[in-house]
Amino acid sequence: MGALLQRRSEVQVAYMGNFMDAEQRKTVSQGHAAVLNLLPITSCPRPQVTWFREGHKIIPSSRIAITLENQLVILAATAGDAGAYYVQAVNERNGENKTSPPIHLSVAREAGTPEATGPVIVIPPRNRSVVAGSSEATLECIASARPLEELRVTWKRNGVPVTSGLHSFGRRLTISTPTSSDTGPYVCEAALPGSPFEPARAQAFLSIIEPPYFTAEPESRILVEVEETVDLACGAMGVPPPALQWYKDAVSVHKLRNPRYQALPAGGLRIQKLRPEDSGIFQCFASNEGGEAQTSTYLDVTNVAPAFTQPPADTTVTDGMTAVLRCQVSGAPRPAITWRRGNQILASGSVRIPRFMLLESGGLQITPVFIQDAGNYTCHAANAEGSLRASATLTVWNRTSIVRPPEDSVVIKGTTAALHCGATHDPRVSLRYVWKKDNAVIAPPGSSRIVVEKDGSLLISQTWSGDIGDYTCDVVSEGGNDSRAARLEVIELPHSPQNLLASLNSSHSRTVMLSWVRPFDGNSPVLYYIVELSENNSPWKVHLSNVGPEMTSVAVRGLTPARTYQFRVCAVNQVGRGQYSAETSRLMLPEEPPSAPPKNIVASGRTNQSIMVQWQPPPETEHNGVLRGYILRYRLAGLPGEHQQRNITSPEISYCLVTELIIWTQYEIQVAAYNGAGLGVFSRPVTEYTLQGVPTAPPQNVQTEAVNSTTIRFLWSPPPQQFVNGINQGYKLLAWPADAPEAVTVVTIAPDFHGVHHGFITNLKKFTAYLASVLCFTTPGDGPPSAPQLVWTHEDRPGAVGHLSFTEILDTSLKVSWQEPLEKNGIITGYEVSWEVFGRNDSRLTLTLNSTTHEFKIKGLSSLTTYTIDVAAVTAVGVGLATSSTISSGVPPELPGAPSNLVISNISPRSATLQFRPGYDGKTSISRWIVEGQVGAIGDEEEWVSLYEEENEPDTQTLEIPNLTPYTQYRFRMRQVNVVGASPFSQSSRVIQTLQAPPDVAPTSITVRTASETSLRLRWVPLPDSRYNGNPEAVGYRIKYWRPGLQASALAHVISDRLEREFTVEGLEEWTEYELQMQAFNAIGAGPWSEAVRGRTRESVPSAAPENVSAEAVSSTQILLTWASVPEQDQNGLILGYKILFRAKDLDPEPRSHVVRGNGTQSALLAGLGKFVLYELRVLAFTRIGNGVPSSPPILERTRDDAPGPPVRLVFPEVRLTSVRIVWQPPEEPNGIILGYQIAYRLASSSPNTFTTVEVGATVRQFTATELAPESAYIFRLSAKTRQGWGEPLEATVITTEKRERPAPPRDLLVPQTDVTARSLRLQWVPGSDGASPIRYFTVQLRELPGGQWQTYSSSISHEATACAVERLRPFTSYKLRLKATNDIGDSDFSVETEPVTTLQDVPGEPPSFVSVTPHTTSSVLVQWQPPRDESLNGLLQGYRIYYRELEYEGASATESKTLKTPSALRAELTDLKKYRRYEVLMTAYNVVGESPASAPVEVFVGEAAPAVAPQRIQVNPLTASQLEVTWDPPPPESQNGNIQGYKIYYWEADGQNETEKMKVLFLPETTVKLKNLSSHTSYLVSVSAFNAAGDGPRSGPRQGRTHQAAPGTPSFLAFSEITSTTLNVSWGEPAAANGILQGYRVVYEPLAPVQGVSKVVTVDVKGNGQRWLKLRDLTKGVTYFFRVQARTIAYGPELQANVTAGPAEGSPGSPRDVSVTKSASELTLQWTEGSAGRTPTTGYVIEARPSDEGLWDTFVKDIPWGATSCTISLDKLRQGVTYEFRVVAVNQVGYGEPSSPSAAVSAQVETPFYEEWWFLLVMALSSLIVVLLVVFALVLHGQNRKYKNCSTGKGISSMEESVTLDNGGFAALELNSRHLNVKNTFSKKNGTRSPPRPSPGGLHYSDEDICSKYNGAVRTESMNLQEKSGAASESEGTDSESEDAPPQHSFVNHYMSDPTYYNSWKRRAGAAPHRYEAVAGAEAGPAPHAVVTTQSAVFAPAARGARTPLTGFSSFV
Repeated sequence: MGALLQRRSEVQVAYMGNFMDAEQRKTVSQGHAAVLNLLPITSCPRPQVTWFREGHKIIPSSRIAITLENQLVILAATAGDAGAYYVQAVNERNGENKTSPPIHLSVAREAGTPEATGPVIVIPPRNRSVVAGSSEATLECIASARPLEELRVTWKRNGVPVTSGLHSFGRRLTISTPTSSDTGPYVCEAALPGSPFEPARAQAFLSIIEPPYFTAEPESRILVEVEETVDLACGAMGVPPPALQWYKDAVSVHKLRNPRYQALPAGGLRIQKLRPEDSGIFQCFASNEGGEAQTSTYLDVTNVAPAFTQPPADTTVTDGMTAVLRCQVSGAPRPAITWRRGNQILASGSVRIPRFMLLESGGLQITPVFIQDAGNYTCHAANAEGSLRASATLTVWNRTSIVRPPEDSVVIKGTTAALHCGATHDPRVSLRYVWKKDNAVIAPPGSSRIVVEKDGSLLISQTWSGDIGDYTCDVVSEGGNDSRAARLEVIELPHSPQNLLASLNSSHSRTVMLSWVRPFDGNSPVLYYIVELSENNSPWKVHLSNVGPEMTSVAVRGLTPARTYQFRVCAVNQVGRGQYSAETSRLMLPEEPPSAPPKNIVASGRTNQSIMVQWQPPPETEHNGVLRGYILRYRLAGLPGEHQQRNITSPEISYCLVTELIIWTQYEIQVAAYNGAGLGVFSRPVTEYTLQGVPTAPPQNVQTEAVNSTTIRFLWSPPPQQFVNGINQGYKLLAWPADAPEAVTVVTIAPDFHGVHHGFITNLKKFTAYLASVLCFTTPGDGPPSAPQLVWTHEDRPGAVGHLSFTEILDTSLKVSWQEPLEKNGIITGYEVSWEVFGRNDSRLTLTLNSTTHEFKIKGLSSLTTYTIDVAAVTAVGVGLATSSTISSGVPPELPGAPSNLVISNISPRSATLQFRPGYDGKTSISRWIVEGQVGAIGDEEEWVSLYEEENEPDTQTLEIPNLTPYTQYRFRMRQVNVVGASPFSQSSRVIQTLQAPPDVAPTSITVRTASETSLRLRWVPLPDSRYNGNPEAVGYRIKYWRPGLQASALAHVISDRLEREFTVEGLEEWTEYELQMQAFNAIGAGPWSEAVRGRTRESVPSAAPENVSAEAVSSTQILLTWASVPEQDQNGLILGYKILFRAKDLDPEPRSHVVRGNGTQSALLAGLGKFVLYELRVLAFTRIGNGVPSSPPILERTRDDAPGPPVRLVFPEVRLTSVRIVWQPPEEPNGIILGYQIAYRLASSSPNTFTTVEVGATVRQFTATELAPESAYIFRLSAKTRQGWGEPLEATVITTEKRERPAPPRDLLVPQTDVTARSLRLQWVPGSDGASPIRYFTVQLRELPGGQWQTYSSSISHEATACAVERLRPFTSYKLRLKATNDIGDSDFSVETEPVTTLQDVPGEPPSFVSVTPHTTSSVLVQWQPPRDESLNGLLQGYRIYYRELEYEGASATESKTLKTPSALRAELTDLKKYRRYEVLMTAYNVVGESPASAPVEVFVGEAAPAVAPQRIQVNPLTASQLEVTWDPPPPESQNGNIQGYKIYYWEADGQNETEKMKVLFLPETTVKLKNLSSHTSYLVSVSAFNAAGDGPRSGPRQGRTHQAAPGTPSFLAFSEITSTTLNVSWGEPAAANGILQGYRVVYEPLAPVQGVSKVVTVDVKGNGQRWLKLRDLTKGVTYFFRVQARTIAYGPELQANVTAGPAEGSPGSPRDVSVTKSASELTLQWTEGSAGRTPTTGYVIEARPSDEGLWDTFVKDIPWGATSCTISLDKLRQGVTYEFRVVAVNQVGYGEPSSPSAAVSAQVETPFYEEWWFLLVMALSSLIVVLLVVFALVLHGQNRKYKNCSTGKGISSMEESVTLDNGGFAALELNSRHLNVKNTFSKKNGTRSPPRPSPGGLHYSDEDICSKYNGAVRTESMNLQEKSGAASESEGTDSESEDAPPQHSFVNHYMSDPTYYNSWKRRAGAAPHRYEAVAGAEAGPAPHAVVTTQSAVFAPAARGARTPLTGFSSFV
C-alpha cells in the first residue's frame, strides 16, 4: 500500500538552569517609575516567577505591577522603595526552584521635583498574535504620572472606549475567545483628568492566526492507468497563508528529485507518464504558525484483476473460542481485502475493530467468539482492475453455565426458602436440574412443600428445623455441566420470659424491681431483653431497651410519683422480638410535691401599678401528682421584706395580673406549683419594674431673670425623687408672651445630678413680657409645671424704620417721611435724621426728633447736589439701624432702570454667583435688589418666583444666590428698588443647572406592618422631586433591616424606583422582631438614615417536623409513636399540639389523623388499627395558624400478627350424593401470613365433637370431601391459620343432594328512619327461598341520586344476617339500595329497590375559602371570602360566623363574633374596632347541625385605610398650548382615613385612554398641579385620586380640558401627478398633528435655476382645509421646480419640501406624428400616427388644446385607448369664435411623453344668423371701440392725477413673486395664466401689452387701477401697484395654477375661484439693475365673485349662483 507520515509531535523535556547574570544595581529618580527586568534563566517550560523584597513577597497593587514578561514595575518610586529585590523561579513540571541574585534599587532624591508630572507609558502594549479558538488574548499597558492616584488608564479600539475585560487596575485588557472581528489596533491612553497634561498613548495590534484548512483535497483513492498524467489537488488557506509540502510514502517529494513530479502553482502535484512504482500514498501537508493539517490519497497504478486462490468456507465454533475464516486472493496491485458482515466493515487495511483481525493471508480471525458473532461473513477483494466477493457462515454454540448460583440463606421458621439456580445454555440443548441435600438427591414428595421450579429454583415452604443442611444444584446438558452449593439455616423467635414479678423498692420510692425466668432462645442466642411499661393505662412504651442477655432481674428507675405502672418483658434474638411476657399487676407510686418549678416565667409592666406575669406549667414528668394550682409570691427587689402571695387555684390558668403595686418600683416575683402532696419548688426570681409614671411635683426653687434682650436664664432644683415616679429624662423650660399664650417656646435640658440646675431660652422677642415656667418629664409624659413667673426681656436698639420716602423735592429743601420700625425693641424715644453730601462725611448734619415725629423737612441744601439721608429710631439703649438713601436736590427720584448683562458663575449644588451691570438708579440710591427665577420648568409660559433679596447694598454688582436646590434648572432675572419703587425686570439670564448633591432628607412617614409569616410591608412617603438633588433616573431607596440584639450584620434591599411607596421585605424568620431604616440615594451618594421602626413577622406554622420520630407496634391493633419537640428556631409560634397522620399503605387512599393536645405530651398510642397491616406514619406540630411540616420520610411500621379472621365466600359449587367440593377465598382480615387452612365437617345429626379434620396448604382454595352419606345434611367448618394460631371458623351447612337451584331475592327491604345518620344507615330485609341450597352470603349495592351508578358496598355479608349497617355515606344525600343473595348455584336476582332515603345533614366539612381582611376605614375592616365547595356543605348552608379578637396577650383578649344569616353573602364589615391594634379574624360556615372547621386565621392592622372618597370639584383650565392647570378640593375630612400624603393625577387624550394615559404623582397635599408637555389643541380627560399611608383612594370622575392651539405640523405628504411638459397637479395631505383648527395652506414654488434669466417665486394661500391640491399650467419643459407647503392654524407650521421636474420623463413615449384636423358641420376629427415607443409600451393618449384667447396648452381629452389613432370632438365643447390648436401626447407607465407638433388652427365658428354675420359684428365692434376709447381716455386723465411716483426706466423685469389667496369654502379652482415675456431693450414695445381676457360682464365684477408707468415714454396700463425696492433681477415666466376638488375632465372647466387676492413680485438679478420692483394686485371686497387680472397672470372666480360660467378663451372683452 505505502507509508503514512503522522503529524509532527512535540516532546518537551522539563529542565531548569541557573540565573545567568550576577548581582545588579539600579538607580531611579524619586517620583519616576522603576522597571526591574527578570534576570535571564533557561527553563522548560517557562517558570513561575515570584518577586520578593527583603524576604517579603511583593503583591501587585495600584503602584506596583508585575508585567506579563515578569518585569517588576514600581510607579512613582519613593525612598521607601529602595532595597534588595530578587526573584524566585519555579519549574512546575519538575518542581525545581531557583532564586536570582539580588537587584539593589536606589531611589535618588532630586531637588525641585514637581508635585505633578504628566502621564508616561512605562510598559507599552506589544503586538499580539493568537491562534483562533484561543481562550483569551491579553494586552498590557503600564503608565506612570503624579499624582498617581488620579491617573486613569483607558483602552480604545477604533476610537471607542473598551469597558469589558479590564483588570489589574485597568493595565491589562483581556479579549475572551478572540475572533477575526477583534483584530485591529488597540490604543492605551493614560490621562490625568482635570490637569493640563496631554494624555500619553501607545498602540498595539492584535492579529488572529487561523490554523490551516484545506480548500481543495485529492480523492482518498485515485485509480490511474500506466503512462497517464494525474493531478493531485491540494489547496489550503489560513492566516498567515500556509506553506504546502508533498510526501510520497513518508518521503518528501523534493528529496525524490523525480523530474516527472511537478508542483502546481495552486498547490497541487502533477505526475506525468505514470509507472507502477508511482503507486503509493501521497500526503499534502499545510502548515503555518497556527498549526498543521494534512490530507492524503492513495495513487493506484495497476492493471491486474483480483482472483480467489482459497475462498472462505463455513465454520462452527463454541462460545469463547477463536474462529478463523480463510480468504486468499491474488492480483496486481495487491487487492485490498475487506471483511463485512452485512453492511458493517469488520476488518480491512484501514479498519480494525476489537476481536476482529485481518490476517496477512487475507483471512479473518475472531478472538474470542461471542454468540452474537454467528452469521454470514463476506470477503471482498478489489484493486484497480476489478473486485470479487465470497461468503461463509459462522455458527456459534452457547456454553452451559450457572449464572445465578444458590446463596447461603437463613430463613425464619414457617416461611418459604428459595434457593435459585439459574443457568444459561444454547436453546438447541436441553437441561436437567438435580438438587441434593447433604449429598443426597432430593426426590420431591407428593406434597407441595418442596418444589423445583422450571428455572431450576428450589422452593421449600413451611420451613422447619429438619430443612437445615447443605444444598447442591447440578446442571446437566449436552453443552456442558455445572454445579453450585449453598447452606440453609432455619431459626425462630425466642419464647416469652416466664414468672415476671414487680415489687416496690423500699429505699427508693421511684424504683420498681423486676425479675423473670430465662426463656427458650428459639435456636438463636438471646441478644438482649426489652422492658416496657404502661403508665396510668397509657400505651406501652419501651423503658429499658437493652438489658443484658445474662440478666434475669433489673431495677426500673426514674418513675413518676402518683402514677400507676404495669410492666412486661420480651427477649430479642437474631430473628426479632419474641412474645411479651404476661403483664405484671398494676403498682401505684406514692404522690410527691412537684419537683420542678413552672417554666418560662415572663413578667412585664402592664401599667404603672401592675405587672402581668405569665408562665408555663412544670414539665409533666415533674408534676408528681395532679396539679391543684399555683402560688405566686412577690416583694420589693433588694429589700428583706415579707413576700406577698397570690393563690391561683386553677392549674389551667397560667397568668396573673399583680395589681396595687407602687409606681416605678422593681419587684422580684416567683411562682411554684402545688398538688395534693404539697407545694413544689419556687422558680428563680424574675425582676420587673412597674411602668413609669409622670412626675407629680414640679421643680423647686425656680428663679428666672432676663440676661439680655433675647435670653432668659432659669435656675431651679429638681423635684423630690419620690415624686419623679420614673427615670428623670430631663426638664423643659417654657416661655410664652404674656399676650400670646399659645406661642410657647420650649427648650429641653438634660438632667444634671450635681448642684443647682440652670438653663437658657434664647432667640426671644426683644423687650417683651414673658411668662416662664419649668417642668420635669419622664418617658410617659410631662409633670406639672412650676408656677409661671413674669419676666421682661431687656430693651435693645430698635430696628430700621419703614417706608422711607421723599416729597416736596426743591432746589434747597425736601421732605423726608418714614414709619415706625416694625421691631421697636423698646420704647421709642425719638428719631435721628442725618444728611450729608454724597461722599463727604465732613458735611454730615444730624438732628434728633421726638418719637411722635414721622416726617421732617430738610432745608439749606445746595441745588442739584446728591445727598445721603439716614433715618434711625432711638430707644434708651441707643440708636437703631439706620435706613439710608441718596437723592439729588431739585431732582425728584424716579423709578430705577432694569439691571443688565446677567452673568452666572461659581455654580454649586446650592448656590450660584450672579454678576450684573446695575441699571439706572432713578437719581437716588438703590435700597434693595430682588432676584427672581424660573425653577425646574423653563419657558416663556412658566412662572417666576422670588429667590433672593439683598438690602442696603446700593453699589454691589455681584450677588450670591443661596438656598438653591441641587440638580435643578434655573433661569434668573432681577430688578432693583429705590425709594420710588421697583424697576422693570432685567432680561433673563442663560439657563443653568445646579450641581448634584446627596439627598438631604430620608423618606418620611415610615410605617411597618406585618405582611406574612416571613415578610414585613414597609410604607413611606417618597421624596418629592425637589428633594432628589440629582438625576431622577438615579434616585432610589435603600432599606436596612436587622434583628435587635443579634450581632449579625444588617441586610439591605435597594429599590431603584424613585416613585415606589411600599416594599415587602421577604425571606424573614417567622414570629421574629426586626428593626428597619431607610435612606434615599442618587448618583452622588446617599442621604441620612431615617429613624428606626420596629415590626414583627406573623406567627406561622412550624417550619420543621418533630424530631426523632419512632414507631413500634405494641400489639396487633396498636402502634406507639414517640417524638421530640420541634427545634425552637422552627416553631414559629406557640406549639398547641401534635397530629399523627397514618394510613394503611397501599390500602387507604387518604391518611387519617390523631390529635395530641398540648406541647408536653410527646407520645401517642394509635389503637383500633388493622391487624398485621403496614402503616405509614408521620407526625407534625401545629400552632394556632395551622399545621406544620409533617415528618419525612414516613415511618413504616406493621402491626403485629394475630389469629386470622374467617375465610370468606364459602360456596359448594359441586354437590353430589356422596361428595361435595368446597371453594373459599382467603380471609378479608388475614391478620398475618396465612400458613394453611383447616376443613372440618360432620353430619349435622352427629355429635358436635365428631368432626373429620383435614389441613391444606396456604395456597389451596378448594377441597373435595368424599364418602359422604347421600341426602344428608353436613356441617362444614373452615378456618385459617397464622403464626398466632387458628382463627375464627366459618361454618356452613350443605345437603348431599342434586336437587338445587338459585336462591330467591331478598324481600321487604326497609331503612328505618331512626337508624339514618349523616353518614350511615341500617338496611333490613327478609331472606327469600334458598333454592334447596343454603345461602352463603349477601351482596348490598347502593346508588346515589339522582344520576349515580350502582356501586357494590359489600359482597361478604353473612348468610345469617337480616340487617346491615351501610357506612361511609355522604351527608344530606339521597340513596337507593338493593340486595341479592348467593348460594352454591349462583346469585339471585336483585331485590326491589328501596324507597329513596336521605342521610341527615352534617356540619360543613370545609370553612370558607380565600378569606381576606383589608382595612376599610380607620376603625373597620372589610372581610371577603368565597363559599365552601358544594360537595363539602353537607346540608343547607344557613350563613357564616366571623370570629375576631385583638392580638395583645394571648390570655387576656376576648373573642367576639359576628353572624351573617345570608348564605349568599361574600363580604362583611367589622366596625367599631380599636385604632392602631392588630386583630385576628377567622370564619366558619354553619347549617342547622353546626359550624364547619375554622379557616386559617388572618391578621389585619386597624387604624389605617385608604381614602374612601375621591377629591372633589375637579377643574381643568388651559394655560398654554402644552399645559393644563388642574385644581381640586381634598376629599371630605371624614373620608380621608388619615393624613393625605399626596395625590395621583391621571390624564389621557379624550379619544384614547388605553394608549395615552399617564400619571403624575404629587407627594404633597397640595390641590393644584400643572400638566406639561401635552399635545396642542387636544381634549384631555383628567381624574384625581388621593392617597395616604394605607394606599390609594378612588379616582374622581374624569373632567375635560383642551389645550390652546399652536402652529401645525408638516403636511403628511406632497405628491405630483399628470406631469406633462407644461402642466402638473400638486396635492398634499393634512398634517398628522393639526394642533388646532386648520385655517388653510400656503404653497410656494420656484424653479431651482433661472429660466431664461428669470427666477420667479409664486406663493399661493389656500383658505380652508377642504382643498388640498392645485393644477399648474405654465411650467417650462424639463425644468426642475422646488415646492414648499405649509399648513396654518394660528400661525404657519413647518414646511414640507419636494422637487419635481416637468416632462417629458426619461423613458416616456416619443411624440405622435402627422397630426391633422378635419372639421365638419358639428364636429372635429383629429388624426395622428403613433410615434416611437418609450421604455414601456404605450398605454393611451391625451389631447391638449390651446385656445387663441389664452395661449396656454391644457388637457382637452384624456384616457384615449392605446390602439386609437383618431378622436372626434363635438363643436359644442368649444367656444364660439375662438380658434384652437391641438396636439397629441402619448402616455405609458413612465409618464407623459413629448407632445406632437401643433395642428393647424381651427375655428370653432359655425353657421350663424344675420345678426351674427361679420359685417354686423364689425359695426357693433366699431361702436364698442369708440365707447371703449372714450372710457380709456377718461381713465388716463384720471390716472394723471394720481400721485404715483414709482416710475423708472429698466431693461427688463427680473424675478417675479406671485401670491394668491384662495378662499373658496373648500371648492376652489385656480388658474394662473402666464405668457412669455420677450424682453429685449425696453419693457414694452410698440404694440404694447396684449389686453388680458376679461370675464363676461354678466357673470363677473371687474375692478382694477390704472397706474402711470413710464418706460421709454410708453404708458402701460395695468392692474398693479409698483413699489421701488432694491433686489436682484432675472427674467421670469408667469405661472398658471389651478386648484380643484378632483382632476378635471378637460382643461376648460373649473378654472375659477371665489374672492381671490394675490400679488406679483419681480426680483432683478444682481448687476442687471439697481432697483427691485414689486407689483401688488389686490381685489376689492364685494358681494359678487370677481377676478383680478394682470398682464402676466389671470385668476378667475366662478360665476354667481345661477349664472353661466364663461369658458376659457371666450371673448368677453373687446
